[in-house]
Amino acid sequence: MVRVSTSSETSRPNCSSSGPSDPISAGPRRRYPQSATVLLFCVIVGSTIIGVPLFGYLYGYNWLDWTMFGLLYVVTGLGITVGYHRLISHRSFDCPDWVKGGLLIAGGWALQNSALKWGADHIRHHAACDQEADPYNATRGFWYSHCGWLLVGQRYTDEKYAARLRQDPIVMWQHRYYMPIVLSGLALPFLVGSLHGGWRGGLSCFLLAGVGRTFAVLNSTFCINSVCHIWGRQPHSQANSSRDSWLVSLITFGEGYHNYHHTYPSDYRNGPRWYNFDPSKWLIATLSFLGLAWSLRTAGGPEARNPGFPSAPQPQ
Repeated sequence: MVRVSTSSETSRPNCSSSGPSDPISAGPRRRYPQSATVLLFCVIVGSTIIGVPLFGYLYGYNWLDWTMFGLLYVVTGLGITVGYHRLISHRSFDCPDWVKGGLLIAGGWALQNSALKWGADHIRHHAACDQEADPYNATRGFWYSHCGWLLVGQRYTDEKYAARLRQDPIVMWQHRYYMPIVLSGLALPFLVGSLHGGWRGGLSCFLLAGVGRTFAVLNSTFCINSVCHIWGRQPHSQANSSRDSWLVSLITFGEGYHNYHHTYPSDYRNGPRWYNFDPSKWLIATLSFLGLAWSLRTAGGPEARNPGFPSAPQPQ
């Protein structure tokens, strides 16, 4: 469901798609080597595990640092769950372009690649769940589905999964300006901290609310790919490895009801019951109440169970 990104992909479409005899597809090619993704991932992990606690031990973090951490965790997390996931990947609702743009900026601050690449990978995940073409195939083990898939090349990227997304001008705008969006998200906590406590305050807020928060949001999203495909209940379908985990929903704004989501992928709710903890559906419902979202899809709709994902290429 997530890819740590260092640069945007090429924006020129290549509409050819592979068939069963060609598992290595002609999808978008990366402009940077795989080693760049590995290096960035290691920098984020190393800085969070060593740098963040070391700075806290030596100088401590203040109320502003923790407030910015919590605020940006919520903003960027909902940017992924509501913007990248339910709006862009699944078209669970519609909204004005300025609302969509805001959600995609918030999602870009999570450092999980552009909505174009993220959405194409996620559509492929639904089309080929638990198969070789699944980008975070849980049948290959916990660590592979959690984060290991980031560290290896993807053989099954296919332009057909991005074709619909490329028709959205807001998605393409965010894709073109992805790196400035990412940098602005990292600069924001430094700027806020600097205004409060000078350069040390800026560094403090950057480490906790910038680097540490990015690590936290990444791993909460990773849990959907791993935990919610290995442990939990399957009350709605056993067609694939997806599972419901209310515990994961607590840190992912409702995304943990994953078995329901795989059964009804276009439903704007992941937790369908009123008591299910799903802040993402509450935000969408609030936008609808304010007239800023419409065409909310539910499991009773004709497209909720069959969203029309392209079929995945099969290995020989």
